[in-house]
Amino acid sequence: MSTSNATPDNLMEAIVSLAKRRGFVFPSSEIYGGLNGFFDYGPLGVELKKNIRDAWWRDMVQRRDDVVGIETSIIMHPKVWQASGHVDGFTDPLVDCKVSKQRYRADQLFFSPVVIDGQTVAYVSALESEDTAAQLQAAAETYKRKKALQGPLAPVQPRDMTEAQPDEIARIPSPATGEPGSLTPPRAFNMMFETYVGALRDASSVSYLRPETAQGMFVDFKNVVDTGRVKLPFGIAQIGKSFRNEITPRNFIFRSREFEQMEMEYFIHEDADWAKCHQEWIEWCRRWLMSIGLPESHLSLYAHPKEKLAFYSKGTVDIMFRYPFGVQELWGIAARGNYDLGQHAQASGKPQEIFDEATKKKFVPHVIEPAVGVDRIFLAVLCAAYAEEDVTDDKGAVEKRTVLRLSPRIAPVKVAVLPLLKNKEHLVARARELYQRLQRRYAVFYDDGGAIGRRYRRQDEIGTPWCVTIDFDTVEKDGSFTLRERDSMQQRRIQEAELFALLDKHVH
Repeated sequence: MSTSNATPDNLMEAIVSLAKRRGFVFPSSEIYGGLNGFFDYGPLGVELKKNIRDAWWRDMVQRRDDVVGIETSIIMHPKVWQASGHVDGFTDPLVDCKVSKQRYRADQLFFSPVVIDGQTVAYVSALESEDTAAQLQAAAETYKRKKALQGPLAPVQPRDMTEAQPDEIARIPSPATGEPGSLTPPRAFNMMFETYVGALRDASSVSYLRPETAQGMFVDFKNVVDTGRVKLPFGIAQIGKSFRNEITPRNFIFRSREFEQMEMEYFIHEDADWAKCHQEWIEWCRRWLMSIGLPESHLSLYAHPKEKLAFYSKGTVDIMFRYPFGVQELWGIAARGNYDLGQHAQASGKPQEIFDEATKKKFVPHVIEPAVGVDRIFLAVLCAAYAEEDVTDDKGAVEKRTVLRLSPRIAPVKVAVLPLLKNKEHLVARARELYQRLQRRYAVFYDDGGAIGRRYRRQDEIGTPWCVTIDFDTVEKDGSFTLRERDSMQQRRIQEAELFALLDKHVH
């Protein structure tokens, strides 16, 4: 019986620890000290990630009549990225500390003047976090106290370094040293990874690892139209790796340099009601996230203000998720007009039009683009699912239970099969028989090591929704076994056919 249910004060620390301890996520190249911004997925992590991808693909592609899938190359012709604007415009503003040699994204480095009695006496800085303003205020109060300055201290006014004026930059302290004068003005930094194709290493062989999967769907648009028997409106979906040379990878797998995207380009008529279609996809994406276990209370919407939209964009809405480090973007849904197809038509000289049977005219379709990172969903479901409980056993003893309340759709292990005793051959044989039958359709786990309660706890910690225990009644009476549910910890007798029916209902 549960006596309390809470998340720990430092949820991110607990999740990172569990991810390493239980084989979800490892630092990449760890035996050599790791490589910042890169991660490896362990035995459980790769299953969870695959289940997220599979659920998205089933719902986005296989269960819809208007979306088809493709898989395009990671390295594409460099002209693709010139036409799309990535070569010239895919940049982040970069600030260097000349003393520490550290680099910061200008839009993630915040500062504020320290104003005492109406006069600016200094500046303070802080890296972006969920309490940036509080950190800046505390730094300003510390400065006033150390300098023994008199007069009222005005509340801080946080701004990021992209808004800093030249005369202010010289006075803003570096986060690395705490001293002013070492920060450079922001400058553009292209985030694409360069590589070379072929034997020569010169300007003619320069190419790039793709920073997004979307352009592959745009350049293959005509191929899909010509071969896929599609009619407007229709979508092209893709799952694949992308690479961005992030200046400051952070928050575990939330912002990394190698990541996986699930994107879909939904093409509509140039005269279609794009706003209605955009809103329909926003709601579809929001409901899909809830279908894999993200609570509605953790989700919110952020509409990008018009002045911050790209010139070609009609509108962008982000589905936000409340992570332990703050509310951050999870899924972006953008109305991109016909910009991308138009750019590739102009650069390649190959029309990217479609023929309208009704008007007998050709036109370039417009597009709605829902784009989401698999790794961000992976982290979100861990954050939403993680809990710690004090539970009381039958003898009145209280112990801590760590549990991942993952949706059965995406849980890495669907059911664990446990013989009550490993030294009773008839129990083990029946357990092995059931395990092998389940294994044909589901990811299952067989465990005969230790007390049954300890085995339950191990499965709770990795998010296994159900455990079945093969006991003496199973082999001596009606063949039923004990089904133990992860979330409620309740147990009941169940037949094998009922177990398969339960899994079919909740997993698929």
